[in-house]
Amino acid sequence: MKKYVNIYIFAIVILAIIIIVGCTSYNFGISPVTKESEEVILNVEENATYLTLAPILKENNLIRSETFYKIYIKIFNPSNLEKGSYTLNRNMGVKKIIETLENGSNASTTSFVIPEGKHITDVADYISEVTDYKADELLNYWQSEELLDTLINKYWFITDAVRNDNLRYHLEGYFFPATYEIYKDSSMQEITYKMLDKMDEVLSKYKTSIENSGYTVHELLTLASIVEHEAILDEDRPIIAQVFYNRLNQGMKLQSCATLGYALGEWKLTYSLADQEIDSPYNTYKYSGLPVGPGGVSGEASIKAVIYPEKNDYLFFLADVYDENSTKTYYSETYSEHQQKCLQYLGYAC
Repeated sequence: MKKYVNIYIFAIVILAIIIIVGCTSYNFGISPVTKESEEVILNVEENATYLTLAPILKENNLIRSETFYKIYIKIFNPSNLEKGSYTLNRNMGVKKIIETLENGSNASTTSFVIPEGKHITDVADYISEVTDYKADELLNYWQSEELLDTLINKYWFITDAVRNDNLRYHLEGYFFPATYEIYKDSSMQEITYKMLDKMDEVLSKYKTSIENSGYTVHELLTLASIVEHEAILDEDRPIIAQVFYNRLNQGMKLQSCATLGYALGEWKLTYSLADQEIDSPYNTYKYSGLPVGPGGVSGEASIKAVIYPEKNDYLFFLADVYDENSTKTYYSETYSEHQQKCLQYLGYAC
């Protein structure tokens, strides 16, 4: 009998030790990561849950353990997790973090729109209108070597091509045109990542085709920016893309007004011979091949057009720039045919 009593006592002691160790581990696991005050801005996206936040909180060193954090969530079942920006601190611990999240975000949001065909200077202006950042401040930030290093490591489609010293702006053409909702207190890095994340989302759909195209992402974005400017209708984009490929394949200059306008920093219906002589790596009237980089942002239709061009034998195209109601683009396979159309629709030889 005494033997069974000893076994019973031993089992109770072991169970007590397990409970004590478990409780100690749990309390430690939900305790603050540090005693020092270290604030962290946590952006909670729509449809996020307390459980899906676990790896994010751990990554930001706001919790000690995902496991004990999840146990806490299962025990207390917190509610009212709202989308927004939250100021948390690494000295909070799980209990206080959850209380802060339950109370909701006080950060206000704003939005800006990047239309297709716009330039990085326009993007800086749009953001400066809804935040406290000045346009020049944003442009200087986007030019920094430190940022470029980070972005090249972070995004598969950003390469050393953006380091070219001949580029007017290193990230011109890389911010995808879309509507963006941001927090008014978002950092420049957060805003930048948001625009590049969208470009990543779009380009990733065509990643295999891009890799098989024979062109780099930088080259495709460069050509897409030209197509974006030159095409009137979406249906024209893949045709015009092929026209430029045909000219490249035959060693002809692209002679695109889109590149000339960017080189001059001035957009006109027609350009003079003197304009065409401007010495710029963006000027495809003077230099053969693709320009040094994009001259603006391209929508998905233009990006898709340069990845999947519509096969044709055209070498020339023109639009009736003097008829505001015209959406017609005219294509030609020969220079003489092109000149006839120039005389017919524009009234002068091209």
